[in-house]
Amino acid sequence: MLRIRLQRHGSTHAPIYRIVVCERTSPRDGRFVEIVGTYNPSPSGKAVALAVKLDRVDYWTKCGAQPSETVRSLIKRARKEAAAAAAATPAAEPAAA
Repeated sequence: MLRIRLQRHGSTHAPIYRIVVCERTSPRDGRFVEIVGTYNPSPSGKAVALAVKLDRVDYWTKCGAQPSETVRSLIKRARKEAAAAAAATPAAEPAAA
């Protein structure tokens, strides 16, 4: 059974998490199938707080992978950010002939 969950990296008081697809029985920081995103809970400067490959998340959920509660909320947040970014970008103006 596959699971989409967080894998902790970074230093002692500055964690950075990878969002990975892994077997349910593997250890938290153990083997994984694919990295589908990253999450930085305390970004500084130009660091991105949340980056998720939504197309890969959709693929793995269709294959039966279950996201953890935290990852489920992060995916929901990433979808909202993607929708807001798409709405804020104006459509290309047609070229005058």
